[in-house]
Amino acid sequence: MLFNSLTFIVFFIIVLVLHNLPFSWRVKKTNLLVGSYLFYAAWNPPFVILLWLSTVVDWVVANKLYLETRQARRRMLLLVSIIVNLGMLGYFKYGGFMLENFQVLMTALGVDYQPPDWNIVLPVGISFYTFQTMAYSLDVYLKRAAPSKSFLDFALFVTFFPQLVAGPIVRPTQLIPQFEQPRVATRQQLTWGFALITVGLFNKIVIADGLLSGAADQVFGASEMLHPLDAWLGTLAFSGQIFCDFAGYSTAAIGVALCLGFSLPDNFRFPYAAIGFSDFWRRWHISLSSWLRDYLYIPLGGNRKGNLRTYANLMTTMVLGGLWHGASWTFVVWGALHGAFLAVERWLAAHFSGGGFWRRWGPRLLLALLTYFLVNITWVFFRAQDFPTAWRLIDTMLTWNFDGKKVLPAIDVLLVSAVTAAMLAVHWFMRNRYLHEVAAAAPRWLLVGAWGVMLWLIIITQGQSNAFIYFQF
Repeated sequence: MLFNSLTFIVFFIIVLVLHNLPFSWRVKKTNLLVGSYLFYAAWNPPFVILLWLSTVVDWVVANKLYLETRQARRRMLLLVSIIVNLGMLGYFKYGGFMLENFQVLMTALGVDYQPPDWNIVLPVGISFYTFQTMAYSLDVYLKRAAPSKSFLDFALFVTFFPQLVAGPIVRPTQLIPQFEQPRVATRQQLTWGFALITVGLFNKIVIADGLLSGAADQVFGASEMLHPLDAWLGTLAFSGQIFCDFAGYSTAAIGVALCLGFSLPDNFRFPYAAIGFSDFWRRWHISLSSWLRDYLYIPLGGNRKGNLRTYANLMTTMVLGGLWHGASWTFVVWGALHGAFLAVERWLAAHFSGGGFWRRWGPRLLLALLTYFLVNITWVFFRAQDFPTAWRLIDTMLTWNFDGKKVLPAIDVLLVSAVTAAMLAVHWFMRNRYLHEVAAAAPRWLLVGAWGVMLWLIIITQGQSNAFIYFQF
C-alpha cells in the first residue's frame, strides 16, 4: 500500500477516524496494530509472519536479557536475536547474491557448479524493521534501556505503519514511551501533519517521478557511451530523484504519525548543502547513519584505538552500510567510496584544519561544491545496474569525451538543470533552518497558496507516480 495511492487515502481516513473515536487507549493501540498489519499485508500477506517472528523473538530475548546476570548467557541470548533478524535478512535479501558469487568462485577454481534458481521475493521493508527490532535487544543488552512492560506497545513499535517499510529507523526509546499514554493529535498537529504529507508527496510525485525520473532512467539505461552533458545531467537527475523520493517518504511518514499524535525523528536535513562527508551523513538518512554509528562503528572501536583502526572502522561501517542498501557489488563500491572519503576527510582535518581559513565563506562554499561533486560520483554506482554502465558514465563525466551519444531531449536538459539549481538553492537557504520555523515566519497567504499549488500539482501528476525507491531495500 503506497502513500501515493487512493487505497492509502481510504485506509488512512479509516485509521484516523477510529483513532479519534471515544475508545479506550488499549483499543486504539490495538486498532493501530491491526491497521499496521493490514497495511503491510497489502503487499504480500504471508510476510506478516516474518514480522510476528521478529516481534516474538526480540520480545522474549529482551525480557530474558534484562533479568539475566551471567554474561555468557546474555551473549547467547543476544546472539539468538542477531541470528534470527540477520538470518531472515540474509536469506531473503542476500541468498541469491551469495549463490551467484559462489558460482563465480567455483568457476574460477575450475568447478562447473550450477546453482538452483533463486526466485525468492524480497519482503518489503525487511532491512528497516530488522534493524529496528535488533536495536531493542541491543539496547537492553547494553543496559541503555529497560524492556517495555507491554507486549502490545512493543508489537506496535515494530509494526507502526507510517515508518514500517522505509523508515525512519526509530529507536525503542523514541517511540515506545509514546505508546504508554493516550495520544490524539491537536488541531495544530493535524494541520502540520497534513502539510508534511503534502510536502512529502509533492517531492515524490511531482519532482522525483514527474520531473527527474525520466532523464535518470534514460541515461542509466543507455548501453553506449554518452555525451558528458547527458551523463552529468542524468546523474544530477538521479541525485535529485533519490533525495526527493526518499526524503519525500520520510516527510510523509512523519506527517502521518503526527496526524495520529505521535512524533518521529527527522531523517533528512537538506544534505546537498553539506560541507564534507561527515556533515553529509549527519544530514542524509540520519536514522541509518546514527544506527550504524551506535551499533557498529562505536562497538568496533570508533576513533578510540588509533588512526589506522579508525580508518578501518570507517571503511567497514560504510561498506556494510552500502551492502545494507542492496545485494550487489555496486552498492559495496558506493559504500567503500563514502568510507574512503570520510577517512581522507578525517586525515585532512587533522593536518590542515588549523586557523580560520576554512571557516570563511569562500573556502566553505568550495568544500560544499566538492562534496556535492563527489556525492554525485558515488550515486553513479548506487544507480547503475552493473559496472560496465557505471564505468562508462564515470569515464565520460571525468574525461569530458564529447564523442558520446546525446540521448536527452532539450526539455529534459532544461528541467533537470532548473530543478537541480532550485533544489541546491533551497538546501542552502534551509541549511541551518528548520521547516516549521520558516513556515511560522511566512505570511499565511503565502503558506495557503503554496499548499494549494502543491496539492494541484500532485493531483495532475499522480498518474505518473511509481513506488518509492527505498522499498526495494
